[in-house]
Amino acid sequence: MRIVVIGGTGLIGSQVVKRLGEHGHDAVPASPNSGVNTLTGEGVEEVLQGADVLIDVSNSPSFADADVMNFFTTATTNLTKAAADAGVGHYVALSIVGTDELPESGYLRAKVAQEKLITESGLTYSIIRATQFFEFAGAIANSAEQDGAVHLPHGGVQPIAASDVAAVVARTAATEPVNGVLEIGGPEEFTMDGWIRTVLTQRKDEREVVSDPQAKYFGTLLTGKQLVPNAGAQLQATSLQQWLDAGN
Repeated sequence: MRIVVIGGTGLIGSQVVKRLGEHGHDAVPASPNSGVNTLTGEGVEEVLQGADVLIDVSNSPSFADADVMNFFTTATTNLTKAAADAGVGHYVALSIVGTDELPESGYLRAKVAQEKLITESGLTYSIIRATQFFEFAGAIANSAEQDGAVHLPHGGVQPIAASDVAAVVARTAATEPVNGVLEIGGPEEFTMDGWIRTVLTQRKDEREVVSDPQAKYFGTLLTGKQLVPNAGAQLQATSLQQWLDAGN
């Protein structure tokens, strides 16, 4: 199949392209660097000509509330229209577990808007909601640093390896659309502060991780299991320790 991967040069997209190619598909990475800009629409119609599947694993260059909402609504509107015009048979989008449970987060509000545009587009689709990637641990720690300490909430999280996410995205793209939401996560549940503390300790990062119920996770309070996948989610194999032992 010809499968176009929007965001195909990023952390997930590059691995998806590689996996699909290894299985004999014509996987086309698309990004602004290759002349495909989903915000302006430049190159979108052209790259989708003859495509069987569209995968969207792109991300906003800015996480400011207005910017991220504009990115996901504008890009998704352009993509769904172009996909419909090109006769694309399967729209696969990567989203986040808990998107509709944390409305204080501008980023998650934007992902809810993205999902709504896809589900109401008339296209056959699969939305994959993943938990936080192991690879984000450093950025989360840095974003939560105050006076040399890392302040994080004690809410639940079930992080996943990016390689496992890419495998599910590629596999989903090569099979029939689910016309619904598939949730995936890692094999183990942690608290947010506990997860980041484990990673920093392994990396010999001496910053103290403080469990702070008032600390916000990218703009929202995390009080429970909003970021933990629901029962029935597809849990992937790679544990946090296996990922760390691999030198990450």
